[in-house]
Amino acid sequence: MIRSKLFWILIIFILATGASVWYWRHTAAGDDTLYTDIRVKRGDLQIMVMTTGTVKPQNRLEIKSPIAGRVEEVLVKEGAVVHTGQIIAWMSSTERAALLDAARAKGTNALAYWEQLYKPTPLVAPLDGDIIARNIEPGQTVTASDALYVMSDRLIIEATVDETDIGMIAVGQSVNFTLDAYPQDAITGKVDHIAYEAKTVNNVTTYTVEVLPLVIPAFLRSGMTANLKILTVTTNDVLLIPTDAVSMENKRSVVLQPGQSADDPPITVPVTIGLSNGKQVEIKGGLDEGDIVLVKSLLKASAKDNDKRNPFMPSRPRR
Repeated sequence: MIRSKLFWILIIFILATGASVWYWRHTAAGDDTLYTDIRVKRGDLQIMVMTTGTVKPQNRLEIKSPIAGRVEEVLVKEGAVVHTGQIIAWMSSTERAALLDAARAKGTNALAYWEQLYKPTPLVAPLDGDIIARNIEPGQTVTASDALYVMSDRLIIEATVDETDIGMIAVGQSVNFTLDAYPQDAITGKVDHIAYEAKTVNNVTTYTVEVLPLVIPAFLRSGMTANLKILTVTTNDVLLIPTDAVSMENKRSVVLQPGQSADDPPITVPVTIGLSNGKQVEIKGGLDEGDIVLVKSLLKASAKDNDKRNPFMPSRPRR
C-alpha cells in the first residue's frame, strides 16, 4: 500500500515538473524585450586595479641607548621631524647617575661641580625622518637593549596585489587612495616598488606593492588602512559603449542595432573590441561615432501573456 502511494506521488511530481518546464518554454517566448538606445561616443577609458593596503614606515628604525643608565632629558616628542645627527635626548650612564645622586645629597655646589666634570651622553638621530614612537620619559632607567625611539624616513602604503593583476602593475604608475579613517580625503601617490618574491596565503598568491604618497598629509598615521586604485592603462579619445551592449556569438563579439523600421527586429553587428574597465568597452572596429546600439533593459509581458499563468504557481490577486 505504501509503495503504491509513493509510486503515484512520484508520477504526479514528474508530470508537474514537465508541465511547468513546457509552460515556461512556450510562454516566455512571447515576452517583448525592451531595449535602451545608446549612442557610440568618444571618451577616455581608464583601467584600474583596486586593492587595499596598510600605512607603514618604509624604513622603520629603533633607536636604542648607547649606554645603560638613566634618561636625563627628552628633547623631541612623537611626531617630530628630526635630522641626521640631531640630539634627541641626554643620557647618564649608571656610574654618572649614581655619582650625581650622591652629589645632590651633598648640596647644589657639589652637584654643579660633578655635572660640569662628568658630561652626559647624547642620543642622536641616525637619519632624517619622523619620530613615530617615543618610549622614554625623563628619569627613566634604561638598558642598552631598550628601544627609546622609533623613527621612519617616510610613510608608505604597503598593498597586496593578486598575481592575476600584478602583470598590469609597473613602477611609476599613478595611484589614488583614501583612508578608512578619512574617506573624504583623496590622496595621490605612485607605485614605488614591486616585490620580487610572492606570498601565498590560503592558496592565494599575492605580491607586495609599495605606494609612495606624493604629498604626505598631516593626518597620515602608521597602521591606517588604505583603499587604493592603481591606474594601469589610459586611452584617450576612443569609441566607447557600455559593456552590457556587447555579447558573444559564434566566438565573436557582437552588438545589436535597430532595424530599418520600428517593426523590424534588431540586427546583429560584429565588432572589434579593445580595453574594458568593466563598465565601458573600447570599440576598435564595426561602429562609428554616433551609431546607436541596443542594450537589453527588461522583459515586459504582453497582455496576452498576463492571462497565461503557470497552474503550479500560486496566483496573484488582480488590482
